[in-house]
Amino acid sequence: MRQVKHLLESKGNAVYTIAPEAPVLDAIRMMAERSIGALPVMRGEALAGIVTERDYARKVILKGHSSRETPVVDIMTPAPASVSPAATVDECMRLCTQLRVRHLPVIENNRLVGIVSIGDLVKAVIDDQATEIDHLQRYIAG
Repeated sequence: MRQVKHLLESKGNAVYTIAPEAPVLDAIRMMAERSIGALPVMRGEALAGIVTERDYARKVILKGHSSRETPVVDIMTPAPASVSPAATVDECMRLCTQLRVRHLPVIENNRLVGIVSIGDLVKAVIDDQATEIDHLQRYIAG
């Protein structure tokens, strides 16, 4: 089974982040520009939380708050679940399902080195299954 480090190698480990004091509007704008659904919230080099489109919808829009005036820290999920690069895709899928989250920051030596989404994990599972099916078909035919 593939590990998170393999996913990061193939997708790249560029991570876009935001500061806790930044306005929510900046976070939403960055997510839209990058076509991503979550941003790790960083206090210097430390992961302070994660802010998602879901946080925005539930904690800003539905409550009638201002995106320009609300800081990210007010809507972020503090201390999000995270994984190491050695975690397997299966472990990450279980964690996402159990915690009902869609994004997992990847931490190595107390440093953010990437982020994996449920989409990344599903793609890895599908790719692994396709490879296994191909091997089985070759075995049967050969």
